[in-house]
Amino acid sequence: MPIEIVCKIKFAEEDAKPKEKEAGDEQSLLGAAPGATAPRDLATFASTSTLHGLGRACGPGPHGLRRTLWALALLTSLAAFLYQAAGLARGYLTRPHLVAMDPAAPAPVAGFPAVTLCNINRFRHSALSDADIFHLANLTGLPPKDRDGHRAAGLRYPEPDMVDILNRTGHQLADMLKSCNFSGHHCSASNFSVVYTRYGKCYTFNADPQSPLPSRAGGMGSGLEIMLDIQQEEYLPIWRETNETSFEAGIRVQIHSQEEPPYIHQLGFGVSPGFQTFVSCQEQRLTYLPQPWGNCRAESELREPELQGYSAYSVSACRLRCEKEAVLQRCHCRMVHMPGNETICPPNIYIECADHILDSLGGGSEGPCFCPTPCNLTRYGKEISMVKIPNRGSARYLARKYNRNETYIRENFLVLDVFFEALTSEAVEQRAAYGLSALLGDLGGQMGLFIGASVLTLLEILDYIYEVSWDRLKRVWRRPKTPLRTSAGGISTLGLQELKEQSPCPGRGCAEGGGASSLLPNHHHPHGPPGGLFEDFAC
Repeated sequence: MPIEIVCKIKFAEEDAKPKEKEAGDEQSLLGAAPGATAPRDLATFASTSTLHGLGRACGPGPHGLRRTLWALALLTSLAAFLYQAAGLARGYLTRPHLVAMDPAAPAPVAGFPAVTLCNINRFRHSALSDADIFHLANLTGLPPKDRDGHRAAGLRYPEPDMVDILNRTGHQLADMLKSCNFSGHHCSASNFSVVYTRYGKCYTFNADPQSPLPSRAGGMGSGLEIMLDIQQEEYLPIWRETNETSFEAGIRVQIHSQEEPPYIHQLGFGVSPGFQTFVSCQEQRLTYLPQPWGNCRAESELREPELQGYSAYSVSACRLRCEKEAVLQRCHCRMVHMPGNETICPPNIYIECADHILDSLGGGSEGPCFCPTPCNLTRYGKEISMVKIPNRGSARYLARKYNRNETYIRENFLVLDVFFEALTSEAVEQRAAYGLSALLGDLGGQMGLFIGASVLTLLEILDYIYEVSWDRLKRVWRRPKTPLRTSAGGISTLGLQELKEQSPCPGRGCAEGGGASSLLPNHHHPHGPPGGLFEDFAC
């Protein structure tokens, strides 16, 4: 049967308040490691902080008008600093950049660019067979016919080979080229390479990127000068108009680097017969900024796979790839000027497939095909001028030389002269106008101006916040266990089992009365000295 002992303890009035304060201090530090100190209060931190004005606004001392004014000054300076810092951050996030143009020093030798030229007429009329006219009817607009000049009915032609048709029926450079000179040396059609474009069979001078021809001087006579016969008598007659029908006469020319494929139907310029056209070039080396300042494609980026059929990335190669993907998706074949090993589209669906090319080249980064500009690009600026040829005297001479009449010379002959203005290149570079170092410098200046702070001041504040927060967390984690004694007023109730557990000598080895004396240390001194803990003790 459990025995209950009821003890009544009466405290002295003069000692009650100090003991309560002592108990509260014990609770606040309960669970703290031995030797741990309480965190500094705000006044103590403010008096030692390096933040200007904080000690005068929040430090120890009486509250008055002076402290209020200091607090207002501190808050105003802090608000001004935050306003300026927000403006600086917004300016940095816009990623401003500037363009710097630096002319390079003259070089003794400059690499001559590649020059691609195409006759605007795609097929020579005299080279077309009946089978070619039958297969190219949708492309040329010419009606198919049999050998008697009547419309073909039930005729069966072999399957067409578009590459063979372009090679056979395209204008041959050996027939068009009348004279060729490069840097004072004679050249011929063998110095040109065959390339296919939207204009059919075209030719590129100086196309090898491994061994480009050098130009050793600037000005006319130091570059490429060619005379061409565009052969207007071979132009196709217009029977009916199609999307590929051309009303012009002349050639298309594009000047580009050797690593870039010709995209002449959009980037080329026209040269008209009856004129000598001068093209003064200047090499421009462009450097663009990658993300986040721009949208150029860096060479180190691995997200963009290498373009099939091209040794290097370029905007022209990317657009040709997009065109190819659009045609493959629609027609399950590719056009002749597109790289790859897929089947070439037959000529009867060329028009239908070409209509979907424009849809594949959407504008902007949200279009179906986005081709970013490479971060390092070589471009050739051009200045074009022309004079009329031939004059009366040269017309008669050229007519006798090439066994043509003067009218034919005026309507078919042209001269193209491509040269460097000077052996200097122009470097155009995008540069970040406001970088991270400038932002940090401006922020540091604003902090010093308004609140007199530095990075170490911020570390002081963070350290104080960590100190206070860690102390609060330790108090939450280490709450005191529920005491074994429960009291109501001045009465404490103890069970016998609790007395046994709390007795320092529960065993029989203790002397009689030892446990009681340990449990109730003041029992033998019920009347302590004045100012003691107990005034009266009774059980």
